[in-house]
Amino acid sequence: MTEFIRKRAANAKNDILSGLTVALALVPEAVAFAFVADIPPMVGLYGAFMMGIITAIFGGRPGMISGATGAMAVVMVALVAKGNAFGVDAGMGKQGLEFLFITLLMVGVIQMLAGTFKLGKFVRLIPHPVMMGFVNGLAIVIFMSQLEMFKSGSGDTKVWLEGVALWIMLGLVGLTMLIMWGLPKLTKKLPEALIAIIVVSAIVILGNFDDVATVKSFIVEGSDGKSTGLKGGLPQFQTGIFSAELWSLKNLLIMAPYAFILAAIGLIESLMTLNLVDELTETRGNSNRECLAQGGANILNGLFGGMGGCAMIGQSIINIKGGGRGRLSGVVAAVALLCFILFASGLIEQVPIAALVGVMFMVVIGTFAWSSFRILNKIPISDAIVLIAVSLITVWKDLAVAVIAGVIISALVFSWENAKRIRARKKVLENGTKVYEIFGPLFFGSIQAFNSKFDIKNDPDVVVIDFMESRVSDHSALEAIFNLIQKYETAGKQVRIKHLSEDCKALMVKASPKLANVIEDAIDDPRYYVMMDLQK
Repeated sequence: MTEFIRKRAANAKNDILSGLTVALALVPEAVAFAFVADIPPMVGLYGAFMMGIITAIFGGRPGMISGATGAMAVVMVALVAKGNAFGVDAGMGKQGLEFLFITLLMVGVIQMLAGTFKLGKFVRLIPHPVMMGFVNGLAIVIFMSQLEMFKSGSGDTKVWLEGVALWIMLGLVGLTMLIMWGLPKLTKKLPEALIAIIVVSAIVILGNFDDVATVKSFIVEGSDGKSTGLKGGLPQFQTGIFSAELWSLKNLLIMAPYAFILAAIGLIESLMTLNLVDELTETRGNSNRECLAQGGANILNGLFGGMGGCAMIGQSIINIKGGGRGRLSGVVAAVALLCFILFASGLIEQVPIAALVGVMFMVVIGTFAWSSFRILNKIPISDAIVLIAVSLITVWKDLAVAVIAGVIISALVFSWENAKRIRARKKVLENGTKVYEIFGPLFFGSIQAFNSKFDIKNDPDVVVIDFMESRVSDHSALEAIFNLIQKYETAGKQVRIKHLSEDCKALMVKASPKLANVIEDAIDDPRYYVMMDLQK
């Protein structure tokens, strides 16, 4: 019991320290994604807080961090623009935020329905090459997003840092990475990311580096020179979203496509992150529970003025690497973020961007699946193509498109490979009967190869087709067998079918009762079901 309590205390300490580190990293990302979505930075921070606290308590994966994400922000910007245009035309002022909040209510309902109907289990259908491609692509996206921090100016006038400013930035980023790399070699009791941020911040503050970009200067640049700061109050209930004009059928039809896209992106990114954290911690989360928590958090964001979001792979890895394993780490991160907003905005605004960039660069190094280079020439070429394609599409488009494309490519490759496995062993019995023993799966993809095995014109008068070593998988396969029987009967030849499953026989007899005389029953008939709607 003493050992158990000691371990719990150590885990609690790790969760708290790791949660504080994550909270510091959440601030600039939440602000940055708010700018991407063209909404006030406080909306992004509130969104990160509400997503974090709800999913930490009720989510399906302890240790996983949720907040405002770039994948959803790039979709939100078009929605906010349409809401602003509607409000101006209606004489109500800009209504982009209200459009966003109402859409988040719809997103939450969709995600909770996905959890209720246990659709989260379909994440298991994502192949490993897709997972590796997703990880690599996301690491590249995170890296490229951090390069923007090496620019000065705002909007279209941003230019790359030069001279002393560039060297100072590189030095601070390098120092942060060095601390994070070296500290675990000395002691693993301290969270390297948090220590690195504190040390670099102290150097900048005590060294009077006035030209070094901080979180505060980043906010100024992101809002076109207008300083908004990070200080705010508690999230407020959004009574404005219940205006009758906003809930018109026309507006709901505008919001609905965005709601489905945002819900899909949120669930895919969250469940992929859940799978990744499962692998890192060698434990297993609950995908359906995570769907419910994500949906509930987005509904809360819609009601209390947050930008919504989903699981964040970068912050989740920071948390796991820092020792955060329990729900306490996510709760601490969310509560600390709210405390920063309420009480410590002045301190957080002094954190140099270089320290946060260094932390994210180390996340990139830890996230990227470097083993993919080693195994690329050792895995099937189809898997290699999927891995590379998903990585490139993640960078080019977004996570949801990349994962869907990867699953489709993998499914097509799987169907093609299985379609080539259909075989027929032929033999002629002493009484002149020809027997076709079918091997391999019979489904929509293998029908053409299946039909090519038979020589109806030259076959004898009696033919037996044996499916003992084959599996009839779908309705297309049943139709192929049915058509083959008809062709033999049209040629005046007798055909018998052996070793079909009970399900196959029932469906074929139902389609044509006369087939009952063609199909033979045997005690060793296989038992399996046929997918009737596979091709729909």
